[in-house]
Amino acid sequence: MSPAPGATELVVRLKSRQYSSTRASSDGKSLLLVGAGLPQLAGFAGGAKSYAERLFRFPEIGPLSPAAAAAAIRAPVEREGVRIDAEALERVVQETKGYPYFLQEWGYHAWNVAAASPITAADVEKATETVLAHLDQDFFKVRFDRLTQRERDYLRAMAELGPGAHRSGKIAGLLGLSVNAAGSLRDGLIKKGMIYSRHYGSADFTVPMFDDFMRRSMPDWIPQSPAPNRTKKAR
Repeated sequence: MSPAPGATELVVRLKSRQYSSTRASSDGKSLLLVGAGLPQLAGFAGGAKSYAERLFRFPEIGPLSPAAAAAAIRAPVEREGVRIDAEALERVVQETKGYPYFLQEWGYHAWNVAAASPITAADVEKATETVLAHLDQDFFKVRFDRLTQRERDYLRAMAELGPGAHRSGKIAGLLGLSVNAAGSLRDGLIKKGMIYSRHYGSADFTVPMFDDFMRRSMPDWIPQSPAPNRTKKAR
């Protein structure tokens, strides 16, 4: 009798599609698959596999609550024997909107800015300038540079409408385009991973705080003034 496969061998079999759930059951093994994606993943899974809702769970992982976000900053700071003012902590939570990656960035730079304990709101304010400059250059701009000018207009129109998801008709209206004419831009942005549609006919940014970046990057943008159609990416 051959020995049971180890973890490495099992992964190889899964990747080569040689190890099915039926085989796992006959071998007396537990098989666990974990994946991640945007909110429409549940709908895609249902379209690809019947009864997907019975086979998988789809927990939503979003921003931390204000209390959890504050604890994520306060706990490691206090472990190092340092305090952070309540006002400073509130400012970090407000700036980051509870998104874990941004909490790391603001916490890191606020720590480096502060000359002594406690970390103050003034330290956080100074750190915010550094964080935004860093994110704009190394995080947001990488995505921005992949876009055509027309696609940038579409995202700027979304940002003009404020945070959250927006109906395609409202976005098209700000661009001065029909819904059909704006549809190709929307489809292209979805394929590039810039936006997603949780519900039919809606659009939301895949990257948190990208709406703020668009307003900073295109401050003089005027609604209903889309750029000329171009076949090549803007340089």
